[in-house]
Order: sequence, then structure tokens, then C-alpha cells
Amino acid sequence: MAKIIIKDIGKRYANGFEALKGVSAEIAAGSFTVILGPSGAGKSTLLRTINGLETATAGTIQIGEQVVTQNNLREVRSQVGMVFQHFNLVDRLSVMTNVLTGRLSHRSWLGSLLYLFRRTDLDLAHDALIRVGLTDKAWNRADKLSGGQQQRVGIARALAQQPRVILADEPVASLDPVASEEIMGLLREICTRDGITVVVNLHQVELAKRFADRIIGLNDGLVVYDGPASGLDSATLSRIYSRNGDQVDEQLETMLAYA
Repeated sequence: MAKIIIKDIGKRYANGFEALKGVSAEIAAGSFTVILGPSGAGKSTLLRTINGLETATAGTIQIGEQVVTQNNLREVRSQVGMVFQHFNLVDRLSVMTNVLTGRLSHRSWLGSLLYLFRRTDLDLAHDALIRVGLTDKAWNRADKLSGGQQQRVGIARALAQQPRVILADEPVASLDPVASEEIMGLLREICTRDGITVVVNLHQVELAKRFADRIIGLNDGLVVYDGPASGLDSATLSRIYSRNGDQVDEQLETMLAYA
């Protein structure tokens, strides 16, 4: 497990758009944190700065004792598993091979290039597939699976890294309610059982309330709420989901009040 310290993170893109405006937070080791906010609030940008997929233009990210820099990205990413909205699997490869790609950061450059894996890698991949309930699909092509099953492969790939942190960027956005529930339950179980620090970007308020230890609400690149899920009352949700300083419309506010 690892603590994450986010200190005054800013991100301005080349076109001048400021996605993050001095975001700070400390995420406890072994905790389950959900980041909520409307589209364009900066949720994905923040998650991607944590493992160096985006380079912050201001501030620092620290994972455990290590500050993330351009010089240590390979080492950082070996400790941080990533779960993506659209799965990011190689469709033509088997489920097992996709899970094994989680071990590439632990192999040499040549071994990574040639997909050379050791017996220990195979054992870790097999154990990860057991955790997500897909051992019977190990040698199926990834594109033959349902969306929920493909996301389970993505989680198994992250587990195969033996990470200290798992970041999940909208992991249930393209899934039906039943699969969404299963994926969130699986991530919560991994956090609780393995002590892995889990940070999830979500739009689904009801899932955030049920699964998160803590909620960070982002709006327009700023933290507008940081606290327990129990604090997500109508006023707080209105603040998180307002646009350009205006209150959310009556229909959305009603929905949020009953989420």
C-alpha cells in the first residue's frame, strides 16, 4: 500500500485550457477514494498526472516516499495499476496474454519487446484471473468477452503488476448496472483484502456513496468537496455539479438529492 500526496497540482494544455488549478489532497494508504465531478472537471487529468501519463505544469505528486518525475516514470508505473474506461485490451490476443502485459514493466526492454515471460509471471497472471473469476476464459480472445468480462481482464492485468496503487478512470461508464455493481465490488474487495490504495473516477453518485471511504469533488479544475460519502447531500452535489458558478437545473438537482 502507498499514500498519495497531491500538492498544488496545476495542468495547462498547449491551447491554454487550464484543466487543474492548484489541486491538493492526501489519500491515505489502503483507502478507497472516489473522485466525482461533471465532464471536463479535471478528473481524468488528475488521475493521469498521478502516474505520469500527463505532466503537471505546477505542483508535485508523491506516491509513498517517491516524488513522480520524468526520470522515474517506469519505476512509478510499475507500482501503479491503471484500469481504463474502454478497457485498453489487445483484442486479438488471449485473455492470459493481456493479463501478462501487466508484467512488462518488470521485464527488461528486450523481454518486453518480445513478450518474454517467466514462470513466476504466468503464476501471477493465473492468480489474478482467479481473483476476477475468469480462469475459464484464459485462452479466449479478448474481443470475444462481454464488456464486464473485459473490464475484469483489465483489473486482472493491474493486479498482475502487484501494484501499491490502482487508479480506475471511469471503469463502469460503458457497463450495464449489474456489471457496474460487480466491477465496483471487485475493486472494493481488492482494496480491503490486499490493502491496495484505490482511486476511482466516477459519474455515478449512488455507486460513490456505497463504495467510497472518501469523496473528492472536482469542478472546473478545483476541489469543491473533500470528505466522507455521507456528506454528499443535495447542497454539496449541487456545488460539485454546477457549471460556471450556476446551480444545476431543477431536474438534475432532484436526481442528485435522491442518489
